[in-house]
Amino acid sequence: MRIELTSLFVDDQRKALAFYTDVLGFTKHHDIPLGEASWLTVTSPEGGAELLLEPSDHPAVKPYRDALVDDGIPLAQFAVDDLAAEHARLTEHGVVFTQPPTDIGAAWVAVFDDTCGNLIQLFQAKDE
Repeated sequence: MRIELTSLFVDDQRKALAFYTDVLGFTKHHDIPLGEASWLTVTSPEGGAELLLEPSDHPAVKPYRDALVDDGIPLAQFAVDDLAAEHARLTEHGVVFTQPPTDIGAAWVAVFDDTCGNLIQLFQAKDE
């Protein structure tokens, strides 16, 4: 068993696609029209699972995401090799961090707003 696809609810698929590709550096993988929405996925140039940018119009999504954001809980986590460099790069692109790079013992973490309704955590594992 392996993870090949995971999803993230977004307020606006086109805005999310621009953010996840132009700012974060992911690559569009699928963009298949399905009525008013699309089967829209991105991937990392470094490999790994596809990320489905799924419309957030289901009634359960808003209260769920609002509660997570209110409590400062990220909905997804992305690994980086150099958190300080990635934080600096994203800050230059106008990304708003709700938690700056923080040492949590086994890793460094930072949290940002993806402009599409979610908090996303970046983490850099420490060498053991």
